[in-house]
Amino acid sequence: MSTAGKSSICGVLLAAGKSRRFGEANKLLVEIHGTPLVRRMAERLLESRLANVVVVTGFESERVRQALSGLHVQCVDNPDFETGLASSLRGGIGSVSDEASGAMIALGDMPGVTTALVDQLIDAFEGEESGKIVFPTCDGRQRNPVIWPKRYFAPLLSLQGDSGAKRLISANQDAAFGVPVEDDAVFRDIDDPANLAKWRKEGGP
Repeated sequence: MSTAGKSSICGVLLAAGKSRRFGEANKLLVEIHGTPLVRRMAERLLESRLANVVVVTGFESERVRQALSGLHVQCVDNPDFETGLASSLRGGIGSVSDEASGAMIALGDMPGVTTALVDQLIDAFEGEESGKIVFPTCDGRQRNPVIWPKRYFAPLLSLQGDSGAKRLISANQDAAFGVPVEDDAVFRDIDDPANLAKWRKEGGP
């Protein structure tokens, strides 16, 4: 973990989805080592150098907020969560402080993401790659979470539907930087019960 002080980057944790592939249960509320999945991710972000953390809720918003009880996060409700990922991105970016230099967009269903990885990305954003879109890469593929400089907030706020922000990265390759990470397990997400069972069996990274 970095020994530097807090950054001026805001964390935006997306936790509004309906997790249709997970069946009747809300995957963000299932427990990993005794902690709800969404809380585990929020704790990793809070332990990092991020200035603050915004959590975008939607599906079962009240239950997700209860799972985050006691944590110093700002919860923002997305009533349009069923329209797709873009509405949550807009809600999160729209809640970032004017003083922030950038925003880290993180997903609530990736229990392998560590505080050390978050700080590694922050260090890259603030170092030689200052002002670039920063994300981890593994096996040559772009992964999450992604740090967006403030100048990209307007394009993020204009996104629609369920496309997310990958096309913005593709359109700005010259202003993007990938941080190589060797352990693919860090990026496993929990999309369905089989993913969860595998994670619990293997114990995670």
